[in-house]
Amino acid sequence: MTTHVTIVGAGLGGLTLARVLHVHGIPVTVHEAEASAEARAQGGMLDIHDSNGQPALRAAGLAEEFSGLVLEGRQASRALAPDGTVLFEEGDDGTGGRPEVMRGELRRMLLDSLPAGTVRWGRKVRAARPLGDGRHEVAFADGTCVVTSLLVGADGAWSRVRPLLSGAAPEYVGMSFVETCLLDADTRHPATAKAVGEGAMFALAPGKAIQAHRESGGTLHAYVALRRPREWFDGIGLPGAAGAARLAREFAGWAPELTALITDADTAPVLRPLYTLPAAHRWERVPGVTLLGDAAHLMPPSGEGANLAMYDGAELGTALAAHPGDVEAALTAYERDLFPRSAAEAADASRLHALMFGDDAPHGLIEMFAGQR
Repeated sequence: MTTHVTIVGAGLGGLTLARVLHVHGIPVTVHEAEASAEARAQGGMLDIHDSNGQPALRAAGLAEEFSGLVLEGRQASRALAPDGTVLFEEGDDGTGGRPEVMRGELRRMLLDSLPAGTVRWGRKVRAARPLGDGRHEVAFADGTCVVTSLLVGADGAWSRVRPLLSGAAPEYVGMSFVETCLLDADTRHPATAKAVGEGAMFALAPGKAIQAHRESGGTLHAYVALRRPREWFDGIGLPGAAGAARLAREFAGWAPELTALITDADTAPVLRPLYTLPAAHRWERVPGVTLLGDAAHLMPPSGEGANLAMYDGAELGTALAAHPGDVEAALTAYERDLFPRSAAEAADASRLHALMFGDDAPHGLIEMFAGQR
């Protein structure tokens, strides 16, 4: 195959696709809006699953490099009551199928696996339009354009490529996460470090939660969840104590070692509103263009998002390599499997969301952990 592939978005899915294409000798360029790989923080821990994320990395020829990124012991998990009582706990004996890595390190591994110049930074897409015969023009904010015979939207929830295929738009799910961090927690925040434990911690109640994960270097990375209208969160993510204090009031009466993840944060809070596409989102085949990751199947957080994006990228790259000279056959095969896979994962994500934040929280999630659901 000699068709040059144009990918919009240098997240984990787009980079996995680029790497698989490179392995198979297929020319590719990735256009990314960020100014550089270090332009912003890349988020916290990711558990890379043996059913999708790990096979994707094997397809990319990066399994050995990935193993060097794994943080031992971080598959441990525990559920706490709002008063700090331990309701469920499971250690990490090294046999689990979801090893944990830092998202930023995983992204850097993928970037380093590509030839220099593959990723074009500072290329924010303004619009994309069809030119006919499967060709598309991508216009960038800097006034430049590229024309491509194969365009892949790996550009996330607010994809500029998606309108070429679908009129679907993300909808707010009624809940937002607020991201915070405690640094050097074992020394500076010992009670909270003890509450979080060695891996993931969940303290759940109907419509709200305080969740955290132990990262490298003693960092505790937290996601505080609250079901409120989107406008309720205006100002929460701004520097200063007022937003954090307002958020903490929603957890009045919770154990101080838990609310410290809000009130004692060492970093400014980052607002993460939750949006989703329709669970069965799909589109009719349009020549020369497709989607992967959140651009194709945005869903509530379930631990699967990054894994699915990488798996999409690996599957698409493998399909293109398997159909040399026939892009449409490759895209048809890829989307035939993508749609049912995405629909099933979206349904699972909705069920998990209900278990974690529904009227039965935290008991539903604990029963799931214990294998009762």
